[in-house]
Amino acid sequence: MSGIRGTWLVARRELFAYLNSMWGWVIGATLLLANGLFFNAFAVTARPRMSTEVLEDFFRYSFGLGVVAALLLTMRLLAEERQTGTIVLLDASPLSDAQIVVGKWISATLVLWALTALTIYMPLLILVNGKISAGHLFAGYLGLALSMAGCTAVGTFGSAVARSQLVALVVSGAIMLLLIVSWLLAKLSDAPLDDLFAYLAYYDRHFIPFRKGRINSEDVIYYASVVFVFLVASVRVMSTRRWR
Repeated sequence: MSGIRGTWLVARRELFAYLNSMWGWVIGATLLLANGLFFNAFAVTARPRMSTEVLEDFFRYSFGLGVVAALLLTMRLLAEERQTGTIVLLDASPLSDAQIVVGKWISATLVLWALTALTIYMPLLILVNGKISAGHLFAGYLGLALSMAGCTAVGTFGSAVARSQLVALVVSGAIMLLLIVSWLLAKLSDAPLDDLFAYLAYYDRHFIPFRKGRINSEDVIYYASVVFVFLVASVRVMSTRRWR
């Protein structure tokens, strides 16, 4: 079976699984509700504010909520297959480990991107009493898309190494927490570790530019690298388990 066709078959199967399960709908509804509540509570306040400040706050809490949603969406990808025993069917299929991993990652990423896209009306409400630039809006959503793709890759890895969904959530959550607080580790470390931790800072170093409306090639490459590294690691874990 060709690589692209096999990958898409896995992705389509997982997309239908999200649509047919209560879990997927609950996560989607909760994410959108939380975004709306945060927008009203923190972005839209009684005191006058600059439109850019409101937009930056929107992207800030959208990032945090997106990370949580990504981990909840991905914890079942491979760990559930292992819990229910259906992983045997995947192992016996003509699909390669790379097709399985990438297909499942694509499905989770597409679901999360769709949910994120549904929040577009919130920043557009700023236009009622203010102005925002299309460039700032595009940069912010591009940053959300890239960072969420990285989160789902981390979540896929956590689900690959764990034997239960709860453990998968803990593993991927711990990795994301380490990446996010790397800016703090950089302040507490000496050279050359401080530079390494500073570069790994998932939010502070690489998302804030997007939040402020800037697109840097360094940040795009960073998130693409996170996706690549954790998907490759997930494939290696799957290969090891298959031949154990």
